[in-house]
Amino acid sequence: MKPILTIFTPTYNRAYTLHLCYESLKRQTSKDFTWLIVDDGSTDNTRQLVEGWIAENIVPIRYYHQENQGMHGAHNTAYELIDTELNVCIDSDDYMPDDAVEKIKLNWEKFGDEKYAGMIGLDATPEGNVIGTVMPNGVKESSLFNLYAKHKVKGDKKLVYRTDLTKNTPPYPIFTGEKYCPLSYKYILIDQKFPLLLMNEVLCYVEYLPDGSSMNIINQYKRNPRSFSFFRKVAMQNAPNLKNRYREAIHYVSSNLLLKNFRYILESPCKLTTLFATPIGIILFFYIKNTKKLTVLNSIK
Repeated sequence: MKPILTIFTPTYNRAYTLHLCYESLKRQTSKDFTWLIVDDGSTDNTRQLVEGWIAENIVPIRYYHQENQGMHGAHNTAYELIDTELNVCIDSDDYMPDDAVEKIKLNWEKFGDEKYAGMIGLDATPEGNVIGTVMPNGVKESSLFNLYAKHKVKGDKKLVYRTDLTKNTPPYPIFTGEKYCPLSYKYILIDQKFPLLLMNEVLCYVEYLPDGSSMNIINQYKRNPRSFSFFRKVAMQNAPNLKNRYREAIHYVSSNLLLKNFRYILESPCKLTTLFATPIGIILFFYIKNTKKLTVLNSIK
């Protein structure tokens, strides 16, 4: 019988930390899942490590190796391969509480149907401290935007999506020479269709490592301007209000200046907003170009 959930893990040279996820999956109180590992061109001993785990036959594992495409390329591959009703991404440096799969399954069986895109739960530090804030009391469902804007929720959260939606949403674009596109591209598109069920439960323990993408967002911004420009256009088109549209336009301007694309206003889906955003976009461009600090820009995420 096919399991209800695929836990997928994109990984690149993370053999030294991938065991944390494996050990947590061995401890799951519900075995109604499969673990899909998308190896995005690792050159360490990831393959040998995973083959050893497959031989142990404790956790159902699917392993797929591809040439390096970046995190978003690994997500594209995962969404092509997943064939269960639900899916959740657990990064290669993260792991799950022992009862996470059980809670996901029970909550979806009790409340889930085609009216919802999936569920959203909590991330926590390895010490058990919730990252940001918990879900609002008495709220059963919400879009991602309203969760953060209306209900004032803060911090990263764990998304569990219906697989039919992640499959049918257009894939992340792959631009030559670029290795990162904001993953929220798909989340924004899905957010226009259905709300998420809220779970005030920790579904993932997260540790931000020095080589993680979230800790290197400035460098990602510099190295992947086409991807960021593409993302900002989508974000502008789907922005729920002028404030958000203006913020996305600022980032759109800075990305195109990094590209030396001076036709950005003509190519913008929101030309007037982009025109007014240009002065601050220029300031952001010079900040991005000159900073060497590994700083997280909250507005990028």
